[in-house]
Amino acid sequence: MKIARIAVFSYRLHYEHGSYVMSLGRRATHETGTLVRITASDGIDGWGEITPLGSTYLPTYVGSIRAALKTLGDELLGHDPTNIGRISRVMDMALMGHGYAKSALEIACWDIFGKVVGRPLVDLIGGRLNDDFPLYEAVPMGTPAEMAGFVQARGEAGITRFQLKVGGDPADDIARVAAARAAAPDSAIIVADSNGAWQLWQARRAIRGMEDLDVLVEQPCRDTPECALAHRGSTLPMVLDESVVTVADLIAARDAGALAVNLKISRLGGVARTVQMRDLARELGLSVSIEDMWGGDVITAAVSHLAASTSPDHLMNVSFFNDWTDGHVAGHEPRSSNGRGRAPAAPGLGIEVDTARLDKPLFVATG
Repeated sequence: MKIARIAVFSYRLHYEHGSYVMSLGRRATHETGTLVRITASDGIDGWGEITPLGSTYLPTYVGSIRAALKTLGDELLGHDPTNIGRISRVMDMALMGHGYAKSALEIACWDIFGKVVGRPLVDLIGGRLNDDFPLYEAVPMGTPAEMAGFVQARGEAGITRFQLKVGGDPADDIARVAAARAAAPDSAIIVADSNGAWQLWQARRAIRGMEDLDVLVEQPCRDTPECALAHRGSTLPMVLDESVVTVADLIAARDAGALAVNLKISRLGGVARTVQMRDLARELGLSVSIEDMWGGDVITAAVSHLAASTSPDHLMNVSFFNDWTDGHVAGHEPRSSNGRGRAPAAPGLGIEVDTARLDKPLFVATG
């Protein structure tokens, strides 16, 4: 079996709750996503997705992703899509870095692999350990009343885990977190996420001000050493996200006092590397959240299989981005129910992309 064709599609995903607001003035009502369709020589298709959250959140953007996909697509033609290790090596030999683009192609190859062997992706990356799992939802930065209202409304839909977007003035952020915490059930898990926006003095002040609240603090500063300094002396559990990319970063996170890490498939460069980081995190005693930056049905399906095969003792949260956006190119599958998600049982990603919902490909690699 060989890769015979790679088609790259553009599509737009709107945020379901109006405006998604993060620290440093970052705001989105929609994002531009990229879908990849790999067709093997026997006609089997595989799908992957990469949808960045703007151009100032992580070091990637739509333009660089698509340029990398064009280069990588030409190199992958003729290779066996079920040989994931070889696919990754070919991409790494063709282009240094650019894991965000590589991730979409690798997901599509996993989709084909699962279809060839007749098994869902979850069975290929550890086996189904969770029949279902808890989902979290991000709460856009706003006034304390607005954020409390969001928590209450989504709580009525079954969500019990929330990631509050903070990272502004510490006094304002403390008020935001206090209001949201009060609006949530006592059993809810609340995370205050600065997305690395606080300066060190701001982070220390904010963390001190939240000390009496039952919350976790996430990525208070941009890098891990600063996060460790900001968190020093606090009893609040700390989660790290943006500063964890490599195995060395994972070990540094544990040594800095983090109790959990967020693993984004595209930031890590694909499913195989996410599995590696996930399993090492478990050995280090760290809990994990499985997620990505943004996306629709395709990336949600990939996230669901990783979450379903994660040790339940170490799985903290999961994001279903097709609950947050209207990127329903596969019939809004997989779909959440009462705040929980599950991985499809059909082979590969377990979803069927409706190509009628897509425009013509941006470009096609074929040989």
